[in-house]
Amino acid sequence: MTHPPYAARVEFVIELATRLHIYGTTAQRLEGAISAVATRLGLRCEPWSNPTGLILSFSDASRPETLANTTQVIRLAPGEVDLRKLCEVDAIAERVLRGETGVSEAVVALHALDAPAPMRDRVLSTLAFGLTSAAVATLLRGTLADVMVAGGVGLLIGVLYAFAAGHARLTEALELIAALLATLLATAVATFLLPLSLKTVIVASLIVLLPGMMLTNAVSELTSQHLVSGTARFSGAMALLLKLAFGSMMASQFILLLHWSPIAHVDGQMLPGWSEGAALLAAALAFAVLFKAAWRDYPLVMAAAVTGYLITRIVGVWLPGSASVFLASVVVTLFSNIYARAANRPGALIRVPGIILMVPGSVGFRGVSSMFEQNVVLGLDTAVNLTTILVALVGGMLIGNVLLPARRNL
Repeated sequence: MTHPPYAARVEFVIELATRLHIYGTTAQRLEGAISAVATRLGLRCEPWSNPTGLILSFSDASRPETLANTTQVIRLAPGEVDLRKLCEVDAIAERVLRGETGVSEAVVALHALDAPAPMRDRVLSTLAFGLTSAAVATLLRGTLADVMVAGGVGLLIGVLYAFAAGHARLTEALELIAALLATLLATAVATFLLPLSLKTVIVASLIVLLPGMMLTNAVSELTSQHLVSGTARFSGAMALLLKLAFGSMMASQFILLLHWSPIAHVDGQMLPGWSEGAALLAAALAFAVLFKAAWRDYPLVMAAAVTGYLITRIVGVWLPGSASVFLASVVVTLFSNIYARAANRPGALIRVPGIILMVPGSVGFRGVSSMFEQNVVLGLDTAVNLTTILVALVGGMLIGNVLLPARRNL
């Protein structure tokens, strides 16, 4: 096989690795994908990935020397899941490996993905914050008032998130400010307007910012022996939880100074039975927007999210504890690997949305909040619950990959 010039191949692999990192690929999957592509292009490549950067060492496999000829160190911000662009990057790499596209044209195509999102997508993402919060409040058995307030506060946080995108200083404190606002607004409504289940409303309002997926990816990396990346990602997730919990605690102190006394919450009128199904569909649609899936993949992404939740919900009736999470994780992983084999597309289209309603972000937030409230026993109990869910979730993914190994890394 005749390969393009060495420099062109190296440039393509570097651009490919950078995009995979930006679009939220975990260390073990990114390194596996890059090693496979480099080998097909006649390169020796030693990739090293962590949540904030990449180190890539290259040499030409057609030459006898084995020492690296080129080493690239790339500093990057932690990536966010972008399913549409991840699929486009995968398609570009496949065309290069099949010889349908040259590496120079592929680099141009990869750079084209850096165009800013259109205004329509940014508006939809903002609205998805509110829709997700309202749906999660419903799934948490909130009352109609809880759902409405959670949706409104979630929408406000979505606006704040969109505004912070262009302001680095605000981005650093976003989680703290969001938790502060959510707690203050929910308590104000509960004090002056109508009773609320404050914990339900606050957790639902912040659900999009909770680092449940980050915690899951961190444990996944640790179990695959990517210790540096997993430890760094886990530390980042805990830092986010600390900011969220501290913001909520600050709001609680302001409330004490203001002498606000929320109306005692009593069990309000329960939502009708069909509301859970409607909320599940709404949450699945919102996550399809937040994960930036392509329009044609919306049904697939939504079906994956619904399937993961339903398995957990139904199996949980018969199996205690985290067994339902484990079984749901196994099934979702099997489905994602089958889809990747059959469609020759990233299994992340099913794997990521399929586990999103099982990730324990809200559990971690409650545990850290209990610590700040000096309720150490409850905090430790919640921490154990968090660990159990994480182990069950990641263990299910590992078993699923053993039962039906994936042919592709993404």
